[in-house]
Amino acid sequence: MERILRKKLPGGKFKDVFSQHRKIMQGVRGRGNLTTEARLQAGLIRAGVKGWKVHAAQLKGSPDFYFPWENIVVFVDGCFWHGCPICGHVPKKNSSFWKMKIARNKARDSKTNLFLRKQGTSVIRFWEHELAGSLSHCVEKVIRAQKINRKATFIKSGSDINEQKKI
Repeated sequence: MERILRKKLPGGKFKDVFSQHRKIMQGVRGRGNLTTEARLQAGLIRAGVKGWKVHAAQLKGSPDFYFPWENIVVFVDGCFWHGCPICGHVPKKNSSFWKMKIARNKARDSKTNLFLRKQGTSVIRFWEHELAGSLSHCVEKVIRAQKINRKATFIKSGSDINEQKKI
């Protein structure tokens, strides 16, 4: 746990935490979450979408899905961890710690989005509840982004060829 966040806890540690809650939180992992990433992956496969890499560590933020040909990254954000305005919440116990933790996650997400967009990468983010509520809408959004980026790539490469002919 980061030093800054640890300062928010009395004595630098969580106190009065039920063993059941402790076990639940220890089981939380940053990747391989079957209710989110695997759900989107299954939807992409069913729709016939191809050409992605999972957890592209070479890119800032290690996006959940990376489409290198179209230069698109997709993040699947957990509603709790990323502060969803619809269904995210702050626990009552150690609330100052959790408010700060979630705020730092949101700030990191914004910085990551800005960095990737400056690099020319299209960024798509889905909330966990979006995948549960309308997986087909999320898959369609990825497909639309692919089509847009393919056209842009084709136009760029086509104009480069025309530029070369003029020379």
